Amino acid sequence: MSDSAFELPQSSKGLVRAPKVAPIKAAPGATLFCDFDGPIVDVSDRYYATYRMGLEHIRAVSPEQGSSMPIRYLSKGQFWTFKQNRVPDRQIALWSGLEGEQIDSFLSHVAQIVNQPALLHQDRLQPGVRQSLKLLRCHGVRVVLVTLRAPEQVIDFLEQHHLDWAFSGLYGMSQAEAAYANQANHKIQRLRDAIADQHRHGYSTQASWMIGDTEADIMAGQSAGLPTAALTCGIRSNSYLKAFRPTVLLSDLRSAAQHIIDPLVLRV
Repeated sequence: MSDSAFELPQSSKGLVRAPKVAPIKAAPGATLFCDFDGPIVDVSDRYYATYRMGLEHIRAVSPEQGSSMPIRYLSKGQFWTFKQNRVPDRQIALWSGLEGEQIDSFLSHVAQIVNQPALLHQDRLQPGVRQSLKLLRCHGVRVVLVTLRAPEQVIDFLEQHHLDWAFSGLYGMSQAEAAYANQANHKIQRLRDAIADQHRHGYSTQASWMIGDTEADIMAGQSAGLPTAALTCGIRSNSYLKAFRPTVLLSDLRSAAQHIIDPLVLRV
């Protein structure tokens, strides 16, 4: 197996282990556990496209109302602001002109299609990610992905962007719908699995961090006793994340990388 290849899941846990990559001078315990959607990938275009497709679905299955149906398409800016501030999807549907059973049908349709392979091409690499990963690697920091995305989707994205060299492990979920649901208990278990595996392979996690863009990431890190860096470049706003008391609130992965490798900041 080449250095850039990943093994596919070997158990029902949905765990993917990356093979050994080229040796680096790893500092003891310097392992960064990082979410995928948000810190690494911008999913806003896909989520907004799915929202619009959900509304079109309702229009199509309501022929008795036809073009007179009072659907209001939120702008991407409006939609993403609501998502970042955790406005319920049901409320977003209501503000978009849906009512009653239409809302239930809309929510069901969106959940079914949002993580389907046909839409994943709309995901984009977050600005500065490549440079941030090179910086972490240069300073001996191992990066392990802990995500609720299906591992195969993550691997495909990393290979397309030539970033599979940057990660020492990948822990995901086999259920395609898990990422959209973003349940904290799933993220907590994935992180526990990742930490346990690091210990089995002889890596200390005493100087480790958990980085993510949602409350599930913060709660997972806190549950594992790790300092947490909450990033505001993803699907949650600064004010929303602040309420969960992360160790530090930062703008993006580049800021987190600089924070972690700076020994003066770490001492403080």
